[in-house]
Amino acid sequence: MSAPNIETIVSLAKRRGFVFPASDIYGGLGSSWDYGSLGVELANNIKQSWWRWLVHERDDIEGLDSSIIQNRLVWKYSGHEATFSDPLVDCRKCQSRFRADKLEHPKISDNVETQKAFEQTPIEELIAIKEFPCPNCGSTDLTAPRPFNLMFRTTVGAASSDEDETALAYLRPETAQGIFIKFANVLNTSRRKLPFGIAQIGKAFRNEVTPGNFIFRTREFEQMEMEYFCRPEDAPRIFEEFIDGFQKWFHSLGISAENLKLYEQSKEELAHYAERTVDILYRFFPEREDEEKQFDELMGIANRKDFDLKAHSKKPEDAEGKRINSDSTEDLSYFDEATKQRFYPYVIEPAVGVNRTLLAILMDAYSEKTNDKGETRVILKLKPELAPIKVAVLPLAKNKPEIVAMAKDLKRKLLPAMRTVYDDTGGIGKLYARQDEIGTPFCVTVDHESLEDNAVTVRDRDTWEQERVNVSELKDYLQKRLS
Repeated sequence: MSAPNIETIVSLAKRRGFVFPASDIYGGLGSSWDYGSLGVELANNIKQSWWRWLVHERDDIEGLDSSIIQNRLVWKYSGHEATFSDPLVDCRKCQSRFRADKLEHPKISDNVETQKAFEQTPIEELIAIKEFPCPNCGSTDLTAPRPFNLMFRTTVGAASSDEDETALAYLRPETAQGIFIKFANVLNTSRRKLPFGIAQIGKAFRNEVTPGNFIFRTREFEQMEMEYFCRPEDAPRIFEEFIDGFQKWFHSLGISAENLKLYEQSKEELAHYAERTVDILYRFFPEREDEEKQFDELMGIANRKDFDLKAHSKKPEDAEGKRINSDSTEDLSYFDEATKQRFYPYVIEPAVGVNRTLLAILMDAYSEKTNDKGETRVILKLKPELAPIKVAVLPLAKNKPEIVAMAKDLKRKLLPAMRTVYDDTGGIGKLYARQDEIGTPFCVTVDHESLEDNAVTVRDRDTWEQERVNVSELKDYLQKRLS
């Protein structure tokens, strides 16, 4: 079958309880979503996989959970107050608003050099001479781009007004800054030496102008972010190691290599603090004709140099004698006992979004299969470690008390070793189809014969093959298959 598009996944997610529109009984709120009973289990399994791989299986990374609301000065010295913005333009005809950097260059010539020169012209100039059409109505009467800060503003304490600058605070737009300002705390309490990392999973908030495509771009999202501190000379090697490591991690989640590719950001695209950034892209939009446009960012890996630790450090003067960050109370430099040198470590940052990872996993796991009746069934081929439900116990006849009792007893015995559910809300064919569609690896059916031979039928989700297993061996059998 052809790859599913996002709309197919939206239908499945809502129908089976992975993701719902938020506050939908009041008409909803744009780009806001709630994870249902299956979605929250899948998201938690993704986060546990990431945490286990980076924090538990390695011996050089510590965990952290920093506050969502920080002192406003954190965002001043990180640069977010001044630079964390998107360029917006308005269409004077239809009143629509767009990000200027997302407007597509119209094709003005078949000559490659002429077209290339046009695309390299600053967007402000092209808008001014009315070369850009509005994506909504086609008008070229657009306003000049202006910066729009993406941070959500809030007030702390009994502020008399939203305009009271002394009470102004922000919902964090990223989890990274909470890690940087706790560098010294973690370093001292964990007694770490370079290189080492600090990992964090948490919510972040960005007032996106053009959110959309389901959970691909939302204003509230969850990040799995890690800052790895190292000597400057080791940064290039470590950077490459994380590019390779994260591709392997995505493969371990069931994401196929053909749907992933690397994108090296150009010097013009790099953030002001970055020496190098490589994005891992996923084929989120397989329906698009242009293959390049089928891919979009799944995660980014950046070499942030020593920008952040320097920015947050108390240091009266910089190299040019200018005062910098006199507000801070700490010097976040690192002292190497072996060399007796003090310096600011470089930072390699792999940042992954939970939403986009979950969406990629659903898209890659989605498949369809035709049964012997010619009916098309959806099978969600999730890796067992990610599947929200590992085993479903099904009674062949729910009007037989002995069969029901045996099935419910089996469920109790399999818990808590593996998440197991009992279901008798339909015929066996319908029950199998439901479990296939939500990604349950195995169904265990209790039938009339089970009462006599103390054995059950175990059905494989992906192959639909069935095997008879004695009840006394069932738990061990399933654990081996699930691992």
